[in-house]
Amino acid sequence: MTNNTYTEVSHSDDCAKYINQFIQTFTLRRAEIGQGTVIKRALPSREKRMIGAWCFLDHAGPVHFPQGDGLDVGPHPHIGLQTFTWMIDGTMLHDDSLGSKQLIRPKQVNLMTAGYGISHTEVAPDNETQMHAAQLWIALPDDKRNIAPRFDHYPDLPVVVKDDIEFTILVGEFLKTTSPVKVHSELLGVDLSAQQASTTQLALNPKFEYGFMVLEGEATVNGHELNDDNFLFIEPGVDKIQVELAANSRVLLLGGEPFESPILLWWNFVGRTQQELAEARQQWVEGHARFGTIPAYEGPRLEAPVLQERMRASK
Repeated sequence: MTNNTYTEVSHSDDCAKYINQFIQTFTLRRAEIGQGTVIKRALPSREKRMIGAWCFLDHAGPVHFPQGDGLDVGPHPHIGLQTFTWMIDGTMLHDDSLGSKQLIRPKQVNLMTAGYGISHTEVAPDNETQMHAAQLWIALPDDKRNIAPRFDHYPDLPVVVKDDIEFTILVGEFLKTTSPVKVHSELLGVDLSAQQASTTQLALNPKFEYGFMVLEGEATVNGHELNDDNFLFIEPGVDKIQVELAANSRVLLLGGEPFESPILLWWNFVGRTQQELAEARQQWVEGHARFGTIPAYEGPRLEAPVLQERMRASK
């Protein structure tokens, strides 16, 4: 949904708060796009670049807008990643250079595997008046980052109810339940939703690092406040944690094994070398067949920003 330039920066603890040996919180960044749509960005940040292979996390909305004024993101390219859209409210039409055209509805996931290269658009239907979603990117591992592109739509995801909390298993295995979403790293993604105030204890994989983000309401993790202004990170080594959700709250839980190699994340690309990113950028500028076309879209393609001379890789 968002297509801004992000360069690698050095680790900084200036905005972070260390709660204990394993838990850290930091403040989300905010930006406004479109007609009043507020984006809260957790990843990447100066405090934490990735959670496992999760390398990008935006929380969009909730927002209401007049018909015809919804988000309209023109053709733009991706390489080396999977885009993952979790729709909470509203609808969005995905159209890509493979010919995939898919309307995503609430409680559904769109997964686009860019691999070697793909382009797509994301447009709110003319009759849509609201949007609330989480947009994530997953860095592909070294041996998968140039695979053929593909698109998958997941209209039905497994749900488990425990301690009056509804757990939707978005990615990976949790509470003895496995998501059908196909990824290429050891990852976890879970949506926790509670209509009434609820408390639960969760078993964690001590090999994973984890992140928590509020999508609605507020919560606490091991007694530490989680709201729409902060993100909570848990280092590997924790095997259980207590989560409390306030009434009418929703929390996103991410997890994964620390990523195998440093990456460069620039614009809409995930790569390993500056040369790789520069080549992909030039091919997009030149209209190379690598990224295909989307003939049905009436409007200009997004222009690639200038690539800075040096970037710092991160994990």
